[in-house]
Amino acid sequence: MPQSLTAAPYEKSSSGYRCITWVLSFAAVVVFANLHALQPLLPELSRSFALSPLQTSWSYAIGTLALGVSLLFYGALSDAVGRRNVLLWTLLGMLVATVAITQVQSYQSLLFWRALQGFCLGGLPAIAIAYMGEELSKPALLAAVGYYISASSLGGISGRVLAGFSAELGHWQWAFWPMALLSLLLVLLLWRYLPESRHFIAKPFSWRQALADNGFHLRQKVLLLTYLIGGLNFFIYLNQYTYISFALSLEPYNLSSGWIGLLFLTYLTGTVGSAMSGKVSKRLAPPEGMALGILIMILGTLVTLLPFLTGIVLGFFINAFGFFLTHSLATGWVNQHASRAKASASALYLVFYYVGASTGSFYLHPFWSYAKWPGVVLGSILMLLLTLWLSLKLRPFIAAKAA
Repeated sequence: MPQSLTAAPYEKSSSGYRCITWVLSFAAVVVFANLHALQPLLPELSRSFALSPLQTSWSYAIGTLALGVSLLFYGALSDAVGRRNVLLWTLLGMLVATVAITQVQSYQSLLFWRALQGFCLGGLPAIAIAYMGEELSKPALLAAVGYYISASSLGGISGRVLAGFSAELGHWQWAFWPMALLSLLLVLLLWRYLPESRHFIAKPFSWRQALADNGFHLRQKVLLLTYLIGGLNFFIYLNQYTYISFALSLEPYNLSSGWIGLLFLTYLTGTVGSAMSGKVSKRLAPPEGMALGILIMILGTLVTLLPFLTGIVLGFFINAFGFFLTHSLATGWVNQHASRAKASASALYLVFYYVGASTGSFYLHPFWSYAKWPGVVLGSILMLLLTLWLSLKLRPFIAAKAA
């Protein structure tokens, strides 16, 4: 009899649960630290390579774009060849690319290795939840996913802060040596301690079925609107940090990369916003909760216009709360309304999410060129008003779902 039919899922009291939870949570920290480490370094890169803010932002955006595209590939690949193998090989690729970034001599080389790094980084978010869902009991899964999501947020924050201060010790590339060491440690821990899959059943890989499922999701108005809300909100939110990094490196602030990195601690209120999404959904329907989150983002964006540093920091604290409130509600809404292939529906949401993150700098750049940070605020408000309207367009589906 196949082991998948005889082995019980790991319970919370088991060593298997502890290994899976802590290895994949550490993986989330390292992966998202690698993805976001470059963001506080953008002003330094601009000076080093004599590039405009838009040109420099490509070094960050190409990583998130490659990650988003990779999500279309890794889920189906792991269905065919196994979760653990794909995780191990993608993390090895991440390690190679991170080490290579410490040695680049040209901006073109940086773009190449960042693209490869981003594509490899997509293995974890595409596979981790599916692996945990197969190997853990339901109570253990809920706890493990909570740790994993918290670790993802911590990785994004710690990567930016660590990179900012590491770069102050020398060249900007120094920021990637700690990332390389953490990546090596992760590969060794995953190879040694992540249990082999016991409940994985291989499924034949079919491009035709994958394309059919994605096409079906895109034809559902309720899903497409939600994908656009998630993608366009991240389109603005993440790239506000890019342009505020340039604003804070100029007069009258003249902040170093280390101090700019500390701005990303404002992500912490995003954790609160995510945690409160369940309570909000008990009082408001998810589309109304999304609209509330977007209104909070608009408020936070306006607060950043206050003419002192603490006003900017306060505005980003408010923004993070509103953004992650909307993002959490949108994620759950997709799962509720996907009538088939729920995994691919959720993956498609993440594709919009990361493609939005990688393209927002192109939209905001003309506003920055025209009026610097106040221009970015104007461009942000215009787009957030669009996503607010999209969230209100979802209201008819509340009654339809209830019926």
